[in-house]
Parts: sequence; C-alpha cells; structure tokens
Amino acid sequence: MSLAKPVDDTDHSLGPADAPVTLVEYGDFQCPYCRAAHFYLKNVLATMGNDMRFVFRHMPLAQIHPMAQPAAEAAEAAGAQGKFWPMHDAIYEHQDMLGPALLTRLAQRLGLDMQRFVDDVQSHRFLPKVREDFMSAVRSGAAGTPTFFINGELYEGSFDDESLIEALRFAAHAHAKHAAKGHHEPRPRAH
Repeated sequence: MSLAKPVDDTDHSLGPADAPVTLVEYGDFQCPYCRAAHFYLKNVLATMGNDMRFVFRHMPLAQIHPMAQPAAEAAEAAGAQGKFWPMHDAIYEHQDMLGPALLTRLAQRLGLDMQRFVDDVQSHRFLPKVREDFMSAVRSGAAGTPTFFINGELYEGSFDDESLIEALRFAAHAHAKHAAKGHHEPRPRAH
C-alpha cells in the first residue's frame, strides 16, 4: 500500500521538506493508540532531528470516537492562527478530558483569537480539509488509527519509538544509497 495523496503544502509538517525520510501519520484525536503513539513520536522526532519530516493527517473514526472530528476541526482552526502543533499536542496530552469545553479552554490557553476560533469551529470551516485527509487515508489503504507511511509506503511494524526509529533510519539509509548511485529523482521543492 502506498500513500494515495503525496505530501504537499496543505499538510501540517514538522522538520525539513528535503529530509531523507518523511513519516506520515493518519490519526484520530480520541484514539488511545494515537495518544500512545504521540508520546513515542516525541522521542522519534528528537532522535531523528533534521533527518525526518513528520506529517499529521486527520482520520477521525467518528462512529466510535464522537469527539475526534470536532477535535480535528479545532486543531485546524488553531492551525489557521499558526498554532496547529501546540493544539495537536495539547489535545493528546488532555485526551482523557476531551470535549467541547476542553477544546475551548485549550484555544484560550494558546492565546487564540477566540471569536475567530469559535466562528471557524461553529461554521465547520475546516470540515472539508478533515474530510479530504480522511478520504486520502481510505484511498491509501489505512484501516485504522494510527496508520503510518514511511516515504510513501505503508509501515506495518510496531509504533513504539524504538521500532519506528529503526524503520526510519533504514529508510534514510536506503534513500542515501539510492541518491549516491545517481538514481536520485528530483524532489519537489518546498513551498
């Protein structure tokens, strides 16, 4: 299985666009496994440094996690004000209290323009973006959350930090060997 939608400038990403490895996560803010993965990923990001770009895409499993979609929309509303990652982290760190009141409290704590945030959330301004992420997950073969792709290919290993770091380092090494042989395909430029 491969990533159906290549990473582009509509994605939320951490790390350099030209990093040898890109890790894409399809996640759900109410999923306990995604919460566990979030804490592992902190260590993965710190360990990999500039050798990795991390991209988060929404896959709210609304039938079993009724707050996942509102949380995704709230994260996008925060993102419109330059605070996607702080909101992303705060939602996972307070997942046990996830509800409308928490999302409002987190937005206030992040110093967002509250009128704009509330308007964006109540008008479902970012629902199309969340749905687009979800549909790209389905087209990519993601069957649940979290689902990870490393350099566009489905990762089927464990999502603990040691397993991820090993797989990412292997992918970075393979990328470097491929580039050294002169088979380097032009990378899309970062926007």
